[in-house]
Amino acid sequence: MTPQLVFQLSGTCNHYPWGKKGKQSLAAQLCAQTPGTDFHIKDDEFYSEMWFGDYPDFPARKLDTGEPLADVLQQNKEQLLGKKVIEQLGGQLPYLPKILSIAKALPLQIHPNKELAKKLHEKDPNNFTDPNHKPEIAVALSKFEVFAGFKPLDQIAPLFQLQPLRQFNPDQPEKWTDETLRTVTRNLLKSDLETVKTIQTELAKIPRDQLGDAAYILDLLPRLQDQYGPEDAGSLVALLCMNYMVLNPGDAIWIPADGIHAYLAGDIVECMARSNNVLNAGFCPPGDRNNADLFADTLTFKAHSRDDVYLPSQKSDKSSKGKTVAYRPPISEFDMLKMDLGAGESEELAASDGPGVMIVTAGNGVMHADGADHHLKEGFIFFVAPGVPIKLESQHGIQIHMAVV
Repeated sequence: MTPQLVFQLSGTCNHYPWGKKGKQSLAAQLCAQTPGTDFHIKDDEFYSEMWFGDYPDFPARKLDTGEPLADVLQQNKEQLLGKKVIEQLGGQLPYLPKILSIAKALPLQIHPNKELAKKLHEKDPNNFTDPNHKPEIAVALSKFEVFAGFKPLDQIAPLFQLQPLRQFNPDQPEKWTDETLRTVTRNLLKSDLETVKTIQTELAKIPRDQLGDAAYILDLLPRLQDQYGPEDAGSLVALLCMNYMVLNPGDAIWIPADGIHAYLAGDIVECMARSNNVLNAGFCPPGDRNNADLFADTLTFKAHSRDDVYLPSQKSDKSSKGKTVAYRPPISEFDMLKMDLGAGESEELAASDGPGVMIVTAGNGVMHADGADHHLKEGFIFFVAPGVPIKLESQHGIQIHMAVV
């Protein structure tokens, strides 16, 4: 029996306490739009993420049957995953797309590279549930605030000349290297709670003009203290050492494997390699933090400026009408496409050599694919098999984000 090559999915919402509450959460709003499910938004519940990949933690399901997407794909691997994914990308959906709605900082985190992920998975499979790396991108759907990657060293070093931070300064303060930064990060994270609290108290008293371009620290510090208290060392690492960025809708960032980051606020489409491995070191209860030495040892310094983090969009070579841009991270697992159609406009996308998963993030329209018409509405999610071109039309306008191989 020939499988459906295009079919609608339902996603799964989760409830981490950093999520937005009730109907304020875009993840919950989009989840609630899926027809035929029993999902209802509760005003007093936090809704942090909607997942719509085949990963088992919060799986997408084929809407008309309720089957987990992973089961559907494994029953029809050649038609639904395609030769490239089977031979080169592990024989399962190689990416994991999500919608995130963020009200307060996510844990300060890194995702281990493949080598470390394999070791951690073998040693502790309950906490590290797969042997894969997890590089990721985030595309802003609203104003999006984030700490991502390290600042240039010449912006970090002067901050540790300030009185409250001199205790962390290296023996040769004028000769900072990435290894200096690793040591400083480690020592900040291993500081006792009273030391962290004292530093934050003293840091808050420093005059703005002494901080120069880093004066935003004085605005963000009380906000982070309100969220996680004055004894969380994550605030010091993020504010002193990392890039703080404010993105507008359509802007995107790229987080490589082992890239340090903490999302702060906003709504995003996130996509990553198929993994759920994470090392946390701050912005979470002490019991949820991983070993500070392991965290510091794992750090890489690929992202060392805002430009290293920002991922510009490019014109998509799959588009025939020019209504689609692509975000292309430097990995083989996926690209993210964004289609924006105005009223009365159409778009045609050439087939991919791997599977695609799309979500309608605004508006409505119709997709013509595999000999059928599919109604598109905000929150609707569709799987598109390899080799299937699609045509999109909208009377009133539509925006779609689509992960493709």
